Amino acid sequence: MADRDNHYEAAFEEYLRSQGVPYIAVDEARRSLMADGRSIKSLDFVVASPGEITWLVDVKGRRFPSGDEQKQYWKNWSPREDLESLAHWERLFGESFRGLFVFAYNIVGERAPLPAEQLFEHRGALYGFVGVELADYAALAHPISPSWDTVAMLTADFRRLARPVQSFIGGGWLPAADPRPG
Repeated sequence: MADRDNHYEAAFEEYLRSQGVPYIAVDEARRSLMADGRSIKSLDFVVASPGEITWLVDVKGRRFPSGDEQKQYWKNWSPREDLESLAHWERLFGESFRGLFVFAYNIVGERAPLPAEQLFEHRGALYGFVGVELADYAALAHPISPSWDTVAMLTADFRRLARPVQSFIGGGWLPAADPRPG
């Protein structure tokens, strides 16, 4: 397991491990350099799924609800750069790879984004992981802060398209039997 200071990413990684899902944790210590000298934001995980798609995952940690006085649910903002970088990774990896934003909601109130049986406990905190494909998010995202260059989906659109991360990545993978003789 990667040494992760970000508790949202650490929780998601432990979730993947607990489900037996094959993944690669990406070292985010440095941005990736492209052949033309540009740098792009690294993704967080490359996650295998039972189907033909491999997911390029960017984890977005949010509190559920956010805000102290006015409770806000389903916050789903993202820096525009993250959409651009994830789209670039999709092009580099090829057609069987797709970008996936995983919103890792740290449950801090009475409500949760998923049913109780789909929540995950990590280091004494409770998380709900929902995913939205990059293509869907990018198609419906609108600017929310020009100065921070952030975008978000309308809550109704997000709730319609966001699905439990389990529906994207499966789980319960079993290791293949070793084909080598005893």
